[in-house]
Amino acid sequence: METKEFTCIRCPLGCNVVATLEDGKIVNITGNTCPRGAEYVTNELTDPKRIVTSLVRVTGGERPVVSVKTAADIPKGRIFDCLDALKSVTLNAPVHIGDVVISDVCGTGVDVVATADIV
Repeated sequence: METKEFTCIRCPLGCNVVATLEDGKIVNITGNTCPRGAEYVTNELTDPKRIVTSLVRVTGGERPVVSVKTAADIPKGRIFDCLDALKSVTLNAPVHIGDVVISDVCGTGVDVVATADIV
């Protein structure tokens, strides 16, 4: 048997959650004070995902870059692919919050959107 320790980030409590694995399968999860902790650890062990935030170049605007983020979590293994795709993007001002910067980034089904206005 193997154990893995996590600090849950689903709520402000930050529970220390321990998953017990046998032959790579989860057999027990302890330490969570709510069901979200068990869900978080299960997802981290089976299909970890993250929101990606970055900056994209802007021409003709009040600032040279705009902050962007994925509209939802993407697979953790695709983070660097997403960042590589963003390197080649340059937007023309004006840019508005929610504007789609890249649609379906890297085939994940998730859009990258602007998180600020640049005029």
